[in-house]
Amino acid sequence: MKTRDETMMRLALEQAELAAAEGEVPIGAVVYRGDEVLSQCHNLREALSDPTAHAEILALRLAAAELGTWHMEDCGIAVTIEPCPMCAGALVNARMGELVYGAADPKMGCVDSLARLCDEPRFNHRLTIRRGVLAGECVGVLQRFFQARRGRQNTSMSDPGSRTAPE
Repeated sequence: MKTRDETMMRLALEQAELAAAEGEVPIGAVVYRGDEVLSQCHNLREALSDPTAHAEILALRLAAAELGTWHMEDCGIAVTIEPCPMCAGALVNARMGELVYGAADPKMGCVDSLARLCDEPRFNHRLTIRRGVLAGECVGVLQRFFQARRGRQNTSMSDPGSRTAPE
């Protein structure tokens, strides 16, 4: 189990790095069944101008299309950060079998941090959850992204001739 969790999380981290390279918040997700990867995606909110274009949502859509069904009881998803309320709800609605996540998200996480949507006993479905898989690497990609972004903001703000607006 640990080996598969780490393998899938490394693929999710690759997706997060792609997101960072595109200027997206670096979050990646991989949907799998057994050892078979069904879909991989990263955040595309900026590129698509879509507030729902989170890595998890996009990966779920691609996996459902691949499977020809939205029922994913025999599937898992690896995500670099604890899912937000929208994504946690989507995982429950997809009947996802298991969730593996890397970093906790104290600001938006609704698997453990702010709420426990994926194992809420009043819902008709609950997921198996494994937390903290490659957490240090998942935190690292986010920290590097936001440090670089803050560096660009400081540079553009300190240069009066700069035409780049702070992000």
